[in-house]
Amino acid sequence: MKPDREHSPYLPFATALRDKLRGGYHLSKLRADLLAGITVGIVAVPLAMALAIGSGVPPQYGLYTAIVAGLLIALTGGSRFSVSGPTAAFIVVLHPIAEKYGLGGLVTAGCMAGIMLIGMGVARMGKLIQFIPYPVTTGFTTGIAVVIASLQFKDFFGLQLAAQPEHFLDRLWLVGQTLPSSHLPDLLIGALTLALLLWWPRLKTGFPAPLVGMVAATALAWLLGRCVDGFEVATIASRFSYIKDGQALPGIPPFLPHFVLPWQLPGPDGQPLGLSLGLVKDLLGSAMAIAMLGAIESLLCAVVADGMTGTKHDPDAELIGQGIGNVVAPFFGGIAATGALARTAANIRAGARGPLAAVFHALFILLVLLALAPLLGYLPMAALAALLLLVAWNMSELNHFRHIVQVAPGSDILVLLVCFGLTVIFDMVIAIGVGVVLAALLFMNRMAELTGGKHVEADHPHLESPLPDGVRLYKVTGSLFFGAAEKAMSALRDIGARPRAVIIDIEGVTVMDVSGLVELDASINQLLGDGVLVAVAGLRGQPALLMRRAGLRNVPGKLLLSANLVQALMRVRRYLEESDLGQPLLTDKMT
Repeated sequence: MKPDREHSPYLPFATALRDKLRGGYHLSKLRADLLAGITVGIVAVPLAMALAIGSGVPPQYGLYTAIVAGLLIALTGGSRFSVSGPTAAFIVVLHPIAEKYGLGGLVTAGCMAGIMLIGMGVARMGKLIQFIPYPVTTGFTTGIAVVIASLQFKDFFGLQLAAQPEHFLDRLWLVGQTLPSSHLPDLLIGALTLALLLWWPRLKTGFPAPLVGMVAATALAWLLGRCVDGFEVATIASRFSYIKDGQALPGIPPFLPHFVLPWQLPGPDGQPLGLSLGLVKDLLGSAMAIAMLGAIESLLCAVVADGMTGTKHDPDAELIGQGIGNVVAPFFGGIAATGALARTAANIRAGARGPLAAVFHALFILLVLLALAPLLGYLPMAALAALLLLVAWNMSELNHFRHIVQVAPGSDILVLLVCFGLTVIFDMVIAIGVGVVLAALLFMNRMAELTGGKHVEADHPHLESPLPDGVRLYKVTGSLFFGAAEKAMSALRDIGARPRAVIIDIEGVTVMDVSGLVELDASINQLLGDGVLVAVAGLRGQPALLMRRAGLRNVPGKLLLSANLVQALMRVRRYLEESDLGQPLLTDKMT
């Protein structure tokens, strides 16, 4: 697989331009990108609105996000095929922010997260995604899916809730108490929409299931409302409104998103939020959560796109592109955006040939907003809730979750369950933090089990003859780091009757940190203090470099440093023979 672009995270616009021109961008590619963009745009319109509603803001802000952030990230990001916009994974992070700080706080936090993403890209942190273990990502992804599903019960069942509790268990308890008061028309539309969304793909008609489901649900709700007395469902127009010329109008505003300072948008009390150092401090943790999740989601999305197309993304440029989109979009009312896996896969399957497909997707959504905004107001809230329930099911990765539980080591299962539980009960930030730390600790424990030291007799494979009398060989293997160093060197201190010389073979040590160096140095000094000649064999690679930097050198008659075991044994024999003959010990430099 050849690199898709040169590594140039500091010039994302230049790399994006080279991408479009590379290989010759002609009319047939333009046509393919246009058709792919329209196909993805059809899916993205209802999804963007549903995701905005799920995040706690009016639906038009999801469309603004898909338009502004989607277009900018397509032009500046590091993946040719990724489609960006609002995603379901963000709901669990954004909904509490919207409840506490209003729309103004939500978009301000998104802007702060964008700045962090740019900083991560400039610092070349794109490859750090590789250090997040699979059980961690699977655990919090499945947990996010469960939380998203719980947030849809209100609209799916038509429940009358003044507000949804922030915590999952409280929310579930409240829904259970109010479930008997479900509004049957909403439940009927929601259930039929969900059934259609699940059944339609089996027909393989080529028409996107979300489009068919939303159109059918809207038509059915309108028809039943006209034909059945008392049949009424909540719609976008009945739930949301906008102000034009001082007058409140129902539905979605049919005009372009306009420039506005993010902190001038309404706070929880409906008044402009205002910018202050205290607000920035309060939103800092939320912004970090958005940036962290945005980085993970976008880079995972780019990796999947690489696998489907045989290309290779630039992770640092992708982070910068995501940052640019998230910095600019809030000035037009956009909420947090990142790479959308399902829309990216649909983009590739629809025949996208480059980043212009994602640009056309954003322009198509803009056209729909301008031309069809009044019709979008008829969309039933229960139908959008059904769409998000399906999204939650698809992102839950239950098969992967079950597979890990069945085949993974106990430590990985523990990490998976901890991340899942913390995401559901508390939040994603705690889950990722605890999960990564727990996985790291368990990994270090496994590495420590592989690291050890033992006394070797005459059966060493590199020895052609038995060890001389009074010479002991101690072999250390594995990674000599802070979690394993004490264990690896402890047996050396319990060496029994004092020998004349000890050879410490560290050829099997791949990595050594300062803690390992200190333990090794302490063992050497203890032997030297007992008058034992010490030879360290197998000095190579990183351990040898660290020991040189620490000032460990040959000390004639006391400490010998050798590149391999054969050389060390030869030098030990020579020193012992010279000592037995009463000859002065010659100065011996490290080879």
